[in-house]
Amino acid sequence: MAHLPCDDSSTVCVLHEPPQVKYTKLFVDGRFVDAVSGKTFETVDPRTGEVIIRVSEADKEDVDIAVKAAKTAFEEGPWPRLSGYERGRVLFRWADIIEKHADELAALETLDNGKPVELSRHSDIPSVLKLLRTIAGWADKIQGSTIKVDGPFHAYTVYEPIGVIGAIIPWNFPMLMFMAKAAPALAGGNTIVLKSAEQTPLTALFLAALSNEAGLPSGVLNVLSGFGPTAGAAISGHMDIGKVTFTGSTVVGRLILEAAAKSNLKIVTLELGGKSPLIVCDDADLDVAVELSHHALFFNQGQCCVAGSRIFVQESIYEEFLKRVTDKAKMRVVGDPFKGGVDQGPQVDQTQFDTIMDYINSGIQEGANLLTGGHRVGSRGYYIEPTIFADVQDVMKIAREEIFGPVMSVLKFKNLDDVIQRANDTLYGLAAGIITNNIDVANRLSRSIKAGTVWINCYLVVEPQVPFGGYKMSGIGREYGIQGILAYMQVKSIITPLKDSPWL
Repeated sequence: MAHLPCDDSSTVCVLHEPPQVKYTKLFVDGRFVDAVSGKTFETVDPRTGEVIIRVSEADKEDVDIAVKAAKTAFEEGPWPRLSGYERGRVLFRWADIIEKHADELAALETLDNGKPVELSRHSDIPSVLKLLRTIAGWADKIQGSTIKVDGPFHAYTVYEPIGVIGAIIPWNFPMLMFMAKAAPALAGGNTIVLKSAEQTPLTALFLAALSNEAGLPSGVLNVLSGFGPTAGAAISGHMDIGKVTFTGSTVVGRLILEAAAKSNLKIVTLELGGKSPLIVCDDADLDVAVELSHHALFFNQGQCCVAGSRIFVQESIYEEFLKRVTDKAKMRVVGDPFKGGVDQGPQVDQTQFDTIMDYINSGIQEGANLLTGGHRVGSRGYYIEPTIFADVQDVMKIAREEIFGPVMSVLKFKNLDDVIQRANDTLYGLAAGIITNNIDVANRLSRSIKAGTVWINCYLVVEPQVPFGGYKMSGIGREYGIQGILAYMQVKSIITPLKDSPWL
């Protein structure tokens, strides 16, 4: 890909232009193939609403073929029989090859998703590489334990791969979610059939092509583009898939859990929706609070499962906070994501655009105070102004449902008892944030809020070493950390008799 010189001669800048699309077919058993039906579907440029290209559309028959390839690779191929060290070497090579194609992958992500190319290149790509390399380093460190038992017996545990994994990923972080599923499954010796989101299929196919170059054996990784009711449903209910992992909406998560139960009771990991509270206490540094609140909500066009979409501000600083956070939002640059200096690109597609606009209209109708934004930007594409509502009440739709867009709801609270009760009054429990300079307040709130991740005086710090997942209807299980790898393993207990041992 071409480059432009930067002011800093030690840095290389991405040339901000859309890339050519190289891969549009299904990736099955180590090669690109057409869908059995021959069907294709459009993937759309969110900047304009125009078609980028057509990609192959997988359905049940394609899923069956991919699962058969994955099952054969697991039962007969070398991948599960390699040492963890050798599997790790392949994953490290994959990371190195991805890094060589970083500029092209970042531009492709922006073309299909709409996020600023600078975000794709300098946030998403480094996160993908860090995640893959971290997990590659763990591949030879998956180990059981020796257990002391009563009587003349020796007991120990071993971890074994589950087998064929089914993965269904969302459209908000396509590359990162791809790797969050594929890397730990592969590190543990499993094989995988992964379905990309129908809105953003392009980078998943590119990553699959690069896995071939890294030496991943045929059938170990299979990547399908298609729709949830067809390909996704076939994965969720397939009798030869031992586990399904899904990131997306709670509504779809229920369907996947039901399909898993009705088929072979396969293991399920779900990372679902959120309505995360961000609590700003009256002793907080307001400049810090405004910066964190802005980042927590507007990052990635607000299309983030852990977005701080309920900002609780203590009443004594409420008005000043509103003024500052509104001024900050008005400075946010919305525009073509391939242009430098753009903070916010378009939403991913027409459906998401319409959903967000409906929530904005709901906030107005229910009596929330619209401080800024609330309108589309331009006449083409799916751009929405950064939007802030004040005087939001807990019963309002914008305070209870996941919007998944650039819409901030600010609520006033009196004291800690008040905010704890209200922050927990939600179906979700994915994440929360606390901004305070009082360690006692930080400790009380962090232990009281029912959420899988709590950030204190920071936000959106997601590291591959740290477990991630939700309470309540935000999901089942954990990703990342060693827990995320062991989630793709079965633990086996082995007991043998001890004969003539000098001690027990």
